[in-house]
Amino acid sequence: MRILSTSPNLPPMPIVGSAVDSPTFSSVIAPLEGLLPTITPLESGSNRPLSFTFDFQVKSLIYYHIEDCTSAQALLQAMQEDAFLRHTMVPEEGLGESTFYEANATRGVLPMLEVLDRLSKKVSRCLGMAHPDLGDLMAIDSSLIEASLSMRWADYSESKRKAKAHVGFDLNRGIPRKLYLTEGKSAERPFVSLILEPRQTGVMDRGYQDHARFDAWIEEGKHFVARIKKNTQWEILEEIPLSKGTKIFFFAKVFLGDEAHRMRYPVYLVGFRSRTKVYWVVTDRDDLTAEQIAFIFSLRWEIECLFAWWKKQLKVYHLISRNPHGVLLQLLAGLVTYLLLVFYFHQHYGEQPSIRRLRELRRQIRRETGAGRDLPLCIYIQLKRKPLQGLSLWLSFNAIF
Repeated sequence: MRILSTSPNLPPMPIVGSAVDSPTFSSVIAPLEGLLPTITPLESGSNRPLSFTFDFQVKSLIYYHIEDCTSAQALLQAMQEDAFLRHTMVPEEGLGESTFYEANATRGVLPMLEVLDRLSKKVSRCLGMAHPDLGDLMAIDSSLIEASLSMRWADYSESKRKAKAHVGFDLNRGIPRKLYLTEGKSAERPFVSLILEPRQTGVMDRGYQDHARFDAWIEEGKHFVARIKKNTQWEILEEIPLSKGTKIFFFAKVFLGDEAHRMRYPVYLVGFRSRTKVYWVVTDRDDLTAEQIAFIFSLRWEIECLFAWWKKQLKVYHLISRNPHGVLLQLLAGLVTYLLLVFYFHQHYGEQPSIRRLRELRRQIRRETGAGRDLPLCIYIQLKRKPLQGLSLWLSFNAIF
């Protein structure tokens, strides 16, 4: 018996996803739709106008992350076979594979930066501040991105290639605000001045400790709450009384550093225990209690949760492009996608993003577009064994994809 998947006498297979609209997907990208007309348009490098415009480009990248695509090829195949994707993300004249890769490798970063900036401000106005008494808090950290050996610009070591994303995360609203991309072994501290704005408070781990930069940030009107290394030296100027019954065991106004590396400005140092670990955290802000300083540093964990979402749920590190422009574009698109999810889940459920809600969202989009529904599948069976030689049978049943 021989089973053939096709036959010249069979009708063409129905296209997966016959609907050309998804109310759920439209609701997710609604905040973006209002911004796109105001974004600086892409200009064609030739006399021919661009067919795969930024509108198509950004929507395809958002869908790529929401639907957990494993590769650019998977996305391109879906855009070819799914009527909803063709209607929403593909120009009328079609989309070639080379056009898709070329667009993501060479254009789109500047308008995507505009989208990230304007969308983050729009979402922040709707969310409000979780801790208004603590001021404008910006967690700053970096995340390494595994790169292929062909990505020579992503220098890390002789045997490894990695890029590094430097991110500013608004702790009061739970949303990303800024992003910079460098090679994997680049320094992290210089990006604090780029990410932080005057009157904001940067919340950082001990890798950002730098006494000269602490002084410079104070002069720039930028605040910080930063963990310091346990072997750091300091000179106590004033010990501040502590409340009893807390995990805080030290609070004082100090000069950080030894005689050769001492800060010019005094800061406030807090020592506290969390589980079995001891933390030393320093800040230039004189309006905070010891408990508030320790609490602000504990909020820093939220930026780690963002990185986990990137890697595990949105698959941002499944890279479409290998050059710096393409990697930066995809990282920015990942942040835009996260912002849209934050806004959507807040509006519909009053919740922060969760994997349960994300799975529900994916299933709803698939139901609305027809992707994943039962489709008729015809199989042609030819029996060669005698005495049934030459007899052909048709079987038809439903298969779930």
